[in-house]
Amino acid sequence: MANKNGQGQPGVSLAGAVDLGALKHQVDAQPGQQGGAPAAGGYVIDTTEASFQAMVQTSATFPILVLLWVPTDDRLFPLATRLAQAVNAQEGRIQLSRIDIASNPQIAQTFQVQGAPALFALLAGRPMPILQGLPTDEEMNQIIDQLIPQVVQMAQKAGITGSAPYQETNDQGQDEQAGQAAADAIPPAHQEAHRLAQEGDYAAAAEAYGKLVQADATDDLAKREQAKCLLMARSATADVRKVRQAAADAPDDLQAQLDVADVDMIGGQIQDAFDRLLDFLAGHRDQTDPIRRRLLEYFVIPEPTDPRLAKARRRLSTLMY
Repeated sequence: MANKNGQGQPGVSLAGAVDLGALKHQVDAQPGQQGGAPAAGGYVIDTTEASFQAMVQTSATFPILVLLWVPTDDRLFPLATRLAQAVNAQEGRIQLSRIDIASNPQIAQTFQVQGAPALFALLAGRPMPILQGLPTDEEMNQIIDQLIPQVVQMAQKAGITGSAPYQETNDQGQDEQAGQAAADAIPPAHQEAHRLAQEGDYAAAAEAYGKLVQADATDDLAKREQAKCLLMARSATADVRKVRQAAADAPDDLQAQLDVADVDMIGGQIQDAFDRLLDFLAGHRDQTDPIRRRLLEYFVIPEPTDPRLAKARRRLSTLMY
């Protein structure tokens, strides 16, 4: 099923990026109208070039399924409907972001797709290709029954455990109770910090979560979300290749190693981040404090039962004493 991955190629022509065969299947109705595509709503959003960067940033809070499609092509309606149903059934553990590549060709270029549909999973800004072209029934069942739950599990293991926001819809069949459940999952005191994080203002969100931690030192959710926001505020927009090269070029430079550990954490490579900083500490005992502080920040991001956590804590204690 899967195929292309990688970065966009500036200057690539998008002529023919939209399947010309779709012209025979065009409908005039807007999404949600009679005869049109299914409407957004619930845990399904429509993303444009204006909102694309914010959407990518929120994939550090919850996983996102990205559907590149043409919402006037009726061949794609069943696919969009089934994906929406499967995502909504997850009740906020994952979001479906639909992108009209005819209206937003630069996004199609970013994902290096040459036609619709295409499907990607997005975790902490990192895309994973799932599908290019219309799926067979077997492929569709595999996506619904196996792949979407696997993406949710991968996100949870990487510490990406936030809830996607629920949006009201005019569709008759939408379950309103799911929206209330998602809203109830966010403690009232966390609403403002959560909103700031959703908007991509991670520095302000970290400050807001920090105040919650000061008010209640037992608020583990606030501690985790603060750590994630601090991480994103530092390194969400970092050029991964430059960061890794800088760390390789300067293995004894503390900041370079902290930066690449951030990149690993954002990418879900938690063990690599732990090992990098612990290995650095083993050879640089004079820089214990900044390494310890960064690791303690990382330690609140995974689930408390994550075996990587206990192992890293034990090694840190051994290196410090």
